[in-house]
Amino acid sequence: DPAIERWQLMRDSQYMHFKWTPLKTRQVVNLMIVVPALCGLLAYSTDLRWDWAGKLKGQSLLRNPPAKQEDQE
Repeated sequence: DPAIERWQLMRDSQYMHFKWTPLKTRQVVNLMIVVPALCGLLAYSTDLRWDWAGKLKGQSLLRNPPAKQEDQE
């Protein structure tokens, strides 16, 4: 099929026609710096927050659950 051959040739020679434009620079920075930094920030902020081991139904999954407030009459 000629269309498959053209597509393969385009894919094989794509690196020779690549140019750093402002748009491509922003995309590379976003994908290689900003996205991993946001994932790391999310992981750091939730680290040691949850405790999944040995929890029963109805128990909080938080490692340090808030204290229960007793009803004052």
